[in-house]
Amino acid sequence: MTTPPDVVRSAYAQLVVTDLDRASWFWVDMLGFHTQYEDKSLLCLRGTDELTHHSLVLRKGETAALDHISYRVRTPEDVDRAERYFTALGLPVRRVPKGSGTPGVGDAVRVIDPLGFPVEFFHDIERAERLIQRYDLRRGAEIARLDHFNICTPDIPAAYDHYKALGFGCSETIEGDEHELYAAWMYRKQTVHDVAFTAGAGPQLHHVGVATHESHQVLRTADLFGSLGQEHHIERGPGRHGVSNAFYLYLRDPDGHRVEIYTSDYYTGDPDHETYRWNVHDDRRRDFWGNAVIESWYKEASPVLDLDGRPRPVTGPVLDESAVQVGADGLGIVDPGRQDG
Repeated sequence: MTTPPDVVRSAYAQLVVTDLDRASWFWVDMLGFHTQYEDKSLLCLRGTDELTHHSLVLRKGETAALDHISYRVRTPEDVDRAERYFTALGLPVRRVPKGSGTPGVGDAVRVIDPLGFPVEFFHDIERAERLIQRYDLRRGAEIARLDHFNICTPDIPAAYDHYKALGFGCSETIEGDEHELYAAWMYRKQTVHDVAFTAGAGPQLHHVGVATHESHQVLRTADLFGSLGQEHHIERGPGRHGVSNAFYLYLRDPDGHRVEIYTSDYYTGDPDHETYRWNVHDDRRRDFWGNAVIESWYKEASPVLDLDGRPRPVTGPVLDESAVQVGADGLGIVDPGRQDG
């Protein structure tokens, strides 16, 4: 059996945006990302705590989409393992030599994974100046780091099995009365998650999660958008999830990409850490307290591109009004026979 790569953590997301200036206003001026590299078609951004070149890349293009998500692996040899592993699965695989892909990233491998997502694996990346105590540079939401990806897929068990095979642990799930799997939060770094799965039409990106240190920074983010008359960018929150215990605010960028401003999750690094299992009928999984989920939460997500930059087709259930609504806390239905498509 082919050995999978040893994944360390979620490393960065690369998004296609249609207006780089507007995107910079949102992600840099309002959320507080630091610009590490820029040219006329690309921005590489990072949070205050991050010591690598970037955790978010914005690439100018005609149609907003997810270009790829990226995981850092433990050694250069793990890049080779990723190539062999996904090749053995019969999936599209492309080697990306240093200098031919995203700025700052060394040799990498990009694949279309079993769920249909464009995913990159790399080890080498340029280091960046330490900004942890550069309080004079902080602004906006004071984003500290990338935390996670939340992805939409019609087959949650398949997503769980794929990431389990890559060595991910599972912190929390949402399950039915017969233990049907509606959603899962999976990790390599020792927090609640590096990736979570939303059941629904996919492959699509539901959101990118970025972390702040304190809850008041989440509230400050809402105040900043409100003070400028830009509160329409706020989609949901502030509130606290039951799942993950996160104190959150969800916003949409000028192209509709969804971002979660996130704090207050917990440590998962003990070897005997147990998965916490929520019942799908327990509404506190969705909100320990906070605002009701709105329709766009279930129906809107970012499309994804293939390795040649073409939109990937979306497949999966079309849910009717009898669906059990779980959203990015997992979107599922009680009766699988009600799925269409």
